[in-house]
Amino acid sequence: MELTRENYNETAKELLTFLQNSPSCFHAVKNVVDMLTAAGFTEVKEEESWKLEAGGRYFVTRNQSSVIAFKVPGKDFKGFQIIASHSDSPTFKIKENPEMEAAHCIKLNVEKYGGMICAPWFDRPLSIAGRLVVSEGSRLVSKLVNVDRDLVMIPNLAIHMNRQVNDGYAYNAQKDMLPLFGDEAASGKFDEYIKKLIGIKDLKSYDISTDLFLYNREKGTIWGYNDEFISAPRLDDIQCAYSSVKAFTEAYINRNEKKEKNDSCVNVCCIFNNEEVGSTTQQGADSTFLSDVLERISIASDMDREEYMMALASSFMISADNAHAVHPNHQEKADPTNRPYMNGGIVIKYNGNQKYATDAVSAAVFKSICKKAAVPYQTYANRSDIAGGSTLGNISDSHVSINTIDIGLAQLAMHSAYETAGVKDTTYMIEALMEFFNMGI
Repeated sequence: MELTRENYNETAKELLTFLQNSPSCFHAVKNVVDMLTAAGFTEVKEEESWKLEAGGRYFVTRNQSSVIAFKVPGKDFKGFQIIASHSDSPTFKIKENPEMEAAHCIKLNVEKYGGMICAPWFDRPLSIAGRLVVSEGSRLVSKLVNVDRDLVMIPNLAIHMNRQVNDGYAYNAQKDMLPLFGDEAASGKFDEYIKKLIGIKDLKSYDISTDLFLYNREKGTIWGYNDEFISAPRLDDIQCAYSSVKAFTEAYINRNEKKEKNDSCVNVCCIFNNEEVGSTTQQGADSTFLSDVLERISIASDMDREEYMMALASSFMISADNAHAVHPNHQEKADPTNRPYMNGGIVIKYNGNQKYATDAVSAAVFKSICKKAAVPYQTYANRSDIAGGSTLGNISDSHVSINTIDIGLAQLAMHSAYETAGVKDTTYMIEALMEFFNMGI
């Protein structure tokens, strides 16, 4: 279809709503599950036997923070078409026994989760979200919690006491980054407050275990002279995660309307947790989650081991994690010839040392997808003298060997508490991934 400013802005607003409702990785996956359920997908559980029907749509979660959805076309499929992204973003995790008293105030003991830019976390309203696990009778029950109010703040030290702050400052996570929770009256109240939020009335008889994180309360916005930019917390990588799920669910709606079929492959949409800390968890890309799901699909489809291996060899995976745009104030930090820009289209990511999985074959496949979808693409590589990060593609491939490409959307201020991207690019990603899911291998 012909894309217009209205398309871009509508999609961007939908993304901002999703981001606002996803203050933690647990909330992001819960909102993805809601999207899948609304699109007719049925939950299957890892601890139960899977009975999959031809044409069935399913999803499975692990640890409430990762989800894999898939559609089985029939028992004679030839491969898997996979899109992978991640649900987590750099933040601060609240430690056990978090209260600390200092200067007639109560502060919370936190630790860094992932590699963030520390400075933007200061002097802005923050809140707390995540999950609690409580005992209800003989059962352990997990509950999501979002305080959803201005609750804590990390105050800067005045420039009069830190004259070097604008000359480059090494933040100490244990000293500089602890948020204030209240004055002396807040002593001993943190656990009580969290318990009350989830409706626990008998505060002393309930023990809770927590996975709680700080999040930036500032809402996302569309801005610029022509509304060309979008800024929000957690764009990396919720922008790609939302785009992939939107494309995954919308592809089936459009296909049904056009009465088209893609019976040659199983379409798969993965969102993993813990990419920002290396993915080496039971629900990360470096776990067996993806390989377990793909193998169980093959078992439920009556495939033998050789047929399963043949299907993997005929599969393709897109790893989607945001990319660095050329910074207007620091253009020298970009590669001389691979320079992606916001609103310039989907970024294909290359690295000679295989931090990204892209090669000539996978790049050619994806470029053809973009051309069919009529969306632009561009390329990214690190400067040869600047080390870059890594992402999901090669990590997943170490467990399930599949032809893979690493892509993303161009953004500024990656790993800041408030990031910036192009308003058009989310739409470009959705259009390309819909084309991917609607095509046969």
